Amino acid sequence: MYLYDSYDQAMVDARVEEFRDQARRRLAGELTEDQFKPLRLMNGLYLQLHAYMLRVAVPYGTLSSRKMRMLAHIARKYDRGYGHFTTRQNIQYNWIKLEDAPDILADLATVEMHAIQTSGNCIRNISSDQYAGVAADEITDPRPWAELLRQWSSFHPEFTYLPRKFKICVIASANDRAAMRLHDIGLELVERDGRIGARVFAGGGMGRTPMVAPEIRDFVEEDELVSYLEACLRVYNRYGRRDNKFKARIKILVHELGVDEYRRQVEEEFAHMRQLGIQPPTEELDRIRAYFAPPVYETGLPEEVDRSDPDFALWLDRNVLPHKQPGYAIVNISLKPVGGIPGDASADQIDLMADLAERHSLDQLRVTHAQNIVLPYVKKADLYTIWQQLDAAGLGTANLDRISDMIACPGLDYCSLANARSIPVAQKIARRFAGNGKEEAIGELKLKISGCINACGHHHAGHIGILGVDRKGTENYQLLLGGSGAEDCSLGAITGPGFTEDGVVDAIERATDLYLAQRQEGERFLDTYRRLGMAPFKEAIYG
Repeated sequence: MYLYDSYDQAMVDARVEEFRDQARRRLAGELTEDQFKPLRLMNGLYLQLHAYMLRVAVPYGTLSSRKMRMLAHIARKYDRGYGHFTTRQNIQYNWIKLEDAPDILADLATVEMHAIQTSGNCIRNISSDQYAGVAADEITDPRPWAELLRQWSSFHPEFTYLPRKFKICVIASANDRAAMRLHDIGLELVERDGRIGARVFAGGGMGRTPMVAPEIRDFVEEDELVSYLEACLRVYNRYGRRDNKFKARIKILVHELGVDEYRRQVEEEFAHMRQLGIQPPTEELDRIRAYFAPPVYETGLPEEVDRSDPDFALWLDRNVLPHKQPGYAIVNISLKPVGGIPGDASADQIDLMADLAERHSLDQLRVTHAQNIVLPYVKKADLYTIWQQLDAAGLGTANLDRISDMIACPGLDYCSLANARSIPVAQKIARRFAGNGKEEAIGELKLKISGCINACGHHHAGHIGILGVDRKGTENYQLLLGGSGAEDCSLGAITGPGFTEDGVVDAIERATDLYLAQRQEGERFLDTYRRLGMAPFKEAIYG
């Protein structure tokens, strides 16, 4: 894990004191809300329906137990005893008082954390594969690259006020576990002729105009990556729409220019970047890589796990994945208990996960883009002990990638932008499928819910997606089918007229019943939908 040097710490400490003065002036009435808004947003502070919301950066989702305990402390001291883990691998707190915000940032700075660039029209938190460094299918650990880009993009003077927010993702596997092609820029690290480089995708995103990012370049050398991204951003910053925020994302620019023309302009700018020598020296990436050196694993560990407890065996099958190191496993902790709020964890639960990481996972945790937590370095011999403690704390739900393991935004319960509630719909779906016993038969099904067109719940990328809209003052829910954020990336299609809150739950059950009746051997819900097309599902849903 990357550790701050004196420059990092000084940068974060200076930002805390700067914001402390800004908050003081706002509380004293010396700044209006319009004057204060851009200042607070650059520090991750939003004004929501009921209170301020603070979004804390968790670069590429990686946390130590020390950092995790600080997140629990903030939830306990400054919020209402919980935090909400997000699809950007961050955490946010929904009940923050403005007068407390500077103290929270100061507390975060003591454990090398901050909220810088978690909002605003800048480069946001760099995301990555939650199994980075431990997945058997990756060609290299993508986190050093993600950290290099974090350092490059932090306070970048040219890209602090982009036309719109900007999101970058880095993966190193052909299996995309981070929705890489639905980012403004996505990087897939690949090997060519014995050299590591990156495939570059640009122009993806969700929101009111969802688009899958096209490939812009099939290979960028490792020592030219920053120059190439600088070129991509410069073209966007130069020509991105600033007169209309709904058309300001890079996906609109790439679409309107055309992929070939955008690529041509990037290559032209890239040649200029090479002349300027923008790329940091190779030694800088080597310096960063040293922080991510593989741990010293124990050898000769047992592979066998006692499966005599049926509840533990079910959790093993669903939530525990193979590790590249013999004797170890990857543990996924579900933050989706039946009837719970997806992505929420109490301060006590956060503390427990920190304790388990310290004792059983080489002091490391990961936040996933699906709003769960990963213990990446667990000995198989410790699995039963871990499960018992998780289960006792309400964290032992065995539902990874099942219908109840859904992504959901906070919706109208918290968000000032939302048109409809997401949380009650998620809770009703989970209860319905827990009660009817169909979740196990259905198997992998990725369901995603957004409370408005901004798509923070990634509904476009769900095998089943739900979009809450306002229809003449009434909450209405559109149903989408066929989306995927994985390597088979696709956008869901709307089935037809929307539903009430209860009606959309019924519609999902009818859609999954058709799948169970029509699937062929080995097919997921998504596969059956792609084979049959929309028509039979629409008939089943609407009658």
